[in-house]
Amino acid sequence: MSNSDFNVLLYSDGSHQAFSAAVYTATLLKNMPNMRLTVVQVQERDEGSMGTEYNWIDTWPVSPTSEWMKRVTDESDSDTINHYHQILTKTNEIFKGRGQDVSHHVIYSNPSISDTVEALINYATKKSFRLIVMGTRGLTTLKGLVFGCLAHNVLNRSPIPVLLVKKLPQDFIDSYCANTDS
Repeated sequence: MSNSDFNVLLYSDGSHQAFSAAVYTATLLKNMPNMRLTVVQVQERDEGSMGTEYNWIDTWPVSPTSEWMKRVTDESDSDTINHYHQILTKTNEIFKGRGQDVSHHVIYSNPSISDTVEALINYATKKSFRLIVMGTRGLTTLKGLVFGCLAHNVLNRSPIPVLLVKKLPQDFIDSYCANTDS
């Protein structure tokens, strides 16, 4: 990697808010030729396990959890489902089009928020990332409180700039789906 590379870490946990962050990051990737993206997941530590690198296309960690997807397909009208698939297809195209600039890494950590924050920041610092991107949401549910707490802890403790992405506004999604040049 050259000094002119702009290394970005995208945190992904398969949630809806991580998906919003991935879509926004795909827009950055499309518009920044010198951007190098690493999609990072954090998993519970196994004895003796170290960080692992994967080809992102084999594991595609930014698509939402099956539980969230099931809710979208069970409770939404066909327009919403089609819109979601359009967004996912478009994001996949951008990531695949820049395949050599996109990698996937798993970091192992204890499951507590403070250990996860520390593991993320240590990895980002050691690997000289210039930006961390994470999804976040309003603190309306216990799950939202935990996720928001993780994102806000990273924001408060990171020496590296952190971009928090809330649920994407409909006009952003419409414009993203309408823009078909890859």
